[in-house]
Amino acid sequence: MAIAELREAVALLVRMPLLWVPGIIGGTFAAILWLTLFISGGFFTSRLLVVFSLVLLLFTTGMLAVIRKNEGSLKFLMVSGANNFFRVLLPQLVIGFAILLIFIICTVIFTLLGQASDIGLLAILTFGIMIPTLMLTFFFDTAAVFEDKRVFESIRRSILLVSEHMMEVLVFFIISALLCIGVVYGLMIAWVAILLDKLGPIRDLAQNESFTPDQLSLTPDQLFAMIGQDGMWITAFILFIGVLILIPLLFSYKACFFKKMAGSTVTIEQQTYGEYDSKGRWYKY
Repeated sequence: MAIAELREAVALLVRMPLLWVPGIIGGTFAAILWLTLFISGGFFTSRLLVVFSLVLLLFTTGMLAVIRKNEGSLKFLMVSGANNFFRVLLPQLVIGFAILLIFIICTVIFTLLGQASDIGLLAILTFGIMIPTLMLTFFFDTAAVFEDKRVFESIRRSILLVSEHMMEVLVFFIISALLCIGVVYGLMIAWVAILLDKLGPIRDLAQNESFTPDQLSLTPDQLFAMIGQDGMWITAFILFIGVLILIPLLFSYKACFFKKMAGSTVTIEQQTYGEYDSKGRWYKY
């Protein structure tokens, strides 16, 4: 099922250039964040990250609405993004708060048991909580936009769909991960090839048989000094291209996959959430 939806997502991107707008916006934001980190450091970058994330959410939400309608204009994308903005933002906050609360409770319990200093145990706890939660709730935004679900309804809908299509969802995540790895790896090769002369010290160190992995670790200031201003602009452009490709591709793929899952669960939904009257007519709650 997941391969067919990937082909459908690619076809959508070819047929509807409007779907590339969130990628352009996200790529521009990524480049600006990189340049801000280069110029001003992490203080302003972290503030811009929050603002840019909210603005990008507006565009990606509007993108889902365009896919739902299967057509639209830039105005429709913006209006739909604004109309569904809090419908998508609030579940994000709920999920994040729930993960944080569970993590805090578990940390307190481990502290009382004397295990708070066990970094490995805390790492297992973190991934053991975050990964299943994020997987089960991953489609909350598509449920909110495609089915007009409210905060807890969208989360519940995502959990229901993922639980009923677990194997297909796992394949979906594997394909999405491979897409990300392919794009990132390809752009990293291009980045290294362009900046090969500037990265000479790292190359020479890596060719030295006596080097240790710690010697290859660089601070941001060291990396900026090594690649220079030209390398900084090239890196910003590479980031722009990567985000430009990944956001439209992954969100389109996610929307097409959700439509397939939701379409195959309609009968179950009706059997569970409704009733027949005395004349045999169906009424959905």
